[in-house]
Amino acid sequence: MTVCAIEPSADPGNGGPRRAACSISAEGAYAARLALRGDSWYPERWTLDGPEPYAVPLPGNQPEEPGTDVQPMGDGRVLVHRVAAGRHVFSLLYPTGPGTGELSLGAVECPSDTAALRLLPPVPGGERAYALAVGPRASVLWQVAGGLFGPLRIAEIPGRCSGGVWLDRAGRILAVDRETGGRTKAVVVDLERAGEVSPLLQIAADSDDRILLADPDSGLVLIRSDAPSPGHERLGWGVLGSTLPVRFPECLRLPDCVVTPFAIQPGQALTPERCAVALRLDGAFGSWVGVWRPAERQVRHLPAPEGWLTGAGLWTADGELRLPCATPQSPCGVARLTARAAGDGPPPEDPGSPGIPGIPGGVERARGATPARDAASARDAEITAPVDPDGTGEADTRTSASPRPVPLQQAPLAQLVTK
Repeated sequence: MTVCAIEPSADPGNGGPRRAACSISAEGAYAARLALRGDSWYPERWTLDGPEPYAVPLPGNQPEEPGTDVQPMGDGRVLVHRVAAGRHVFSLLYPTGPGTGELSLGAVECPSDTAALRLLPPVPGGERAYALAVGPRASVLWQVAGGLFGPLRIAEIPGRCSGGVWLDRAGRILAVDRETGGRTKAVVVDLERAGEVSPLLQIAADSDDRILLADPDSGLVLIRSDAPSPGHERLGWGVLGSTLPVRFPECLRLPDCVVTPFAIQPGQALTPERCAVALRLDGAFGSWVGVWRPAERQVRHLPAPEGWLTGAGLWTADGELRLPCATPQSPCGVARLTARAAGDGPPPEDPGSPGIPGIPGGVERARGATPARDAASARDAEITAPVDPDGTGEADTRTSASPRPVPLQQAPLAQLVTK
């Protein structure tokens, strides 16, 4: 789902996750990206829910700008966000025989002091789409697709907002990271209550606490905060509705790497600690994939498949990680990876398997990789970092099924209202 065409960039709202090279619908049926043909950019829709993935080019009347936002809708159309003469213009593209049909949705005009207007992640169900306009003192939430009369202003949220994570399957509860008073805290926006805002995450009064990812089935959330290490952000996890504090596993602190979660295994309603989480790891040797579960004290490192659309992917409920890929030989493909859970026994020996530079060991075997079925397989690298759960300065190297939490204030995750 990402081609080597667009290199992901940092989220416009400081501290947000790195942007993936393509967008995948919430149900995983479609993806959309900008593709490059010669010197011209054009939107491309991928269909992922059939026996084999396939792509449909959707070029408009003129080439797109490299920064044009595209997003798949639930019915297979592609939402396009363009900027022209200071106006943010939205359209839906769809195939019409040999050509491309385009339905204009209207435009949003933002004040000159607006820092950015960007699409939020795909909404569950795929019938609507939202964008966030960030100003110096407030952010405005717009519904840009799915309405009756063009873009609709939903709510004004005090503060500068970034990120954007859907917390339910109905597309009603949105979490964003809001900066006010020099601190950033995750808050909840209720779209059915005129954009009512309520606190979601506050680990310490003087910490920056951001939400990165959430799974509505299990309630598992991934966050980034500097509460356990002032001045240095760390990855943590919690469960919506739980009274337990957010935990910050030591194994997610990887030196000289940027770690960004991008997909959570769905369908694990009663066992959030067993959900597999896919991580994008960026280091001096490039980008690769990590797999981690809250119940484990290790990250399993997987080499990125050839042509991975970096940062894009989805889990199936039975634990298969699907990564969209594009290469000159196979311009539309999906690599399918499986990652075993702890306790499943050691991986098979494969001395000839390549590893990731700078990381001992290899990775678990990839199967059914559509774009490169003959790609080299490798072993699963089990790297366990020493943990100091009690803050005593002495590392705990004992094997355990679940990490102990870093002692912190209890994050009020149970305050979320989803009625």
